[in-house]
Amino acid sequence: MTTTLCVFEDPGYTQLLPLVYLRPTWDLRCGILTLGEKIERAFPGKSTQFSCRDYLADLVREQYPERTVNAPLAGECLLINGRVLADASFAQWLQGVEQDTLCVRGSIVVAAKLSAVFARRLQLDSSSLLDFSGLSQLRRRECTQPAISYPWDLVNNNGAQIITDFGILTSGSPITRHGTVYPGAHLMTPDAIALGPQSSIKPGVVLDAENGPIMIGANVRILPNAVIEGPAYIGDGSLIKVGAKIYEHTSIGPVCKVGGEVEASIIHAYSNKQHDGFLGHAYLSPWVNLGADTNNSDLKNNYSTVRVKIHGREVDSGSLFAGLIMGDHAKSAINTMFNTGTVVGVGSNVFGGGFPPKDIPSFSWGGAEEMTTYDIDKCIAVARKVMERRKKSLTPVEETVLRKVFALTEQERV
Repeated sequence: MTTTLCVFEDPGYTQLLPLVYLRPTWDLRCGILTLGEKIERAFPGKSTQFSCRDYLADLVREQYPERTVNAPLAGECLLINGRVLADASFAQWLQGVEQDTLCVRGSIVVAAKLSAVFARRLQLDSSSLLDFSGLSQLRRRECTQPAISYPWDLVNNNGAQIITDFGILTSGSPITRHGTVYPGAHLMTPDAIALGPQSSIKPGVVLDAENGPIMIGANVRILPNAVIEGPAYIGDGSLIKVGAKIYEHTSIGPVCKVGGEVEASIIHAYSNKQHDGFLGHAYLSPWVNLGADTNNSDLKNNYSTVRVKIHGREVDSGSLFAGLIMGDHAKSAINTMFNTGTVVGVGSNVFGGGFPPKDIPSFSWGGAEEMTTYDIDKCIAVARKVMERRKKSLTPVEETVLRKVFALTEQERV
């Protein structure tokens, strides 16, 4: 009997808001691949289904039409938490775990191996998340596999994950460079640089892979005098502007336009930071646009660890470096300055002088002097225009989810 692989969300998703208001946890990027892509590669040959929050179910069905979503579990199941950084060693470790076992790390259920009998007993909570509390009679086994708990975990693990993913994606084959490298471009440690089809590296570009690999996808343009230090990833269809400085541990794209200075950051997809300005230790969700000379601080002047407000609760990141966390369809105007550990919610529009608040609710309009609610109809109209510029359309399901998130975040704006 083929064991079903079920990738599931757990209540820990709240600690990853606002990044996961419009996607399940496994669609977050860390390294080159998303968390879900890592899981499926670690457990090949299995039939995969997803278990997510109820309001996201139709969106996940639309984005993954070949997958079963929020269906009752049937038969033997291997359940993997969508926040796990899965790899081959984790898959091998699970092979030695007995059936009907919960693999935990503290209070987190990292994975579960269930027979058909216990799979059928799994219940759902009020958000349609799997509830393991009814399986208290099962044996438990402590697991050391890392899981993403907060947004900065994605950023802090990004460099190592680029190296790991690069090895996975190039395993068993020589490093290939299909695109065009113009005379005058400099590739340092070329054996650690992969270049996809129809991509171009213009004169004066420096690709420095001495400290980690660089993977460049298909149809990428890197304009003259840009510098990229590895480990780094530039996704399909992205544009790196003239003179850009892309430092180590950075993932960009697909379909992003990036200029200025970027360090140790993740720009998920379809987002723009085209102009000068510093972005460091940040995570930008899709469809974000940063105005010219937008900067974020990622280090406090007193060199203490950065505290970040996550879902209404202030959390010590434990890290000296923590930059901007920005939800989908959010924007900043020119010369915007973000303080260390600033969180900007979905659909917000930030502008004006001075430092805006460090905790900006979803669908906010304003800056340091005043914040009001951004009308949801206007936000959706702009989102539609932005997506059309990238030959994408806002589907009715996506619009429904945006309106749902607007309702879910109403109290944040009070």
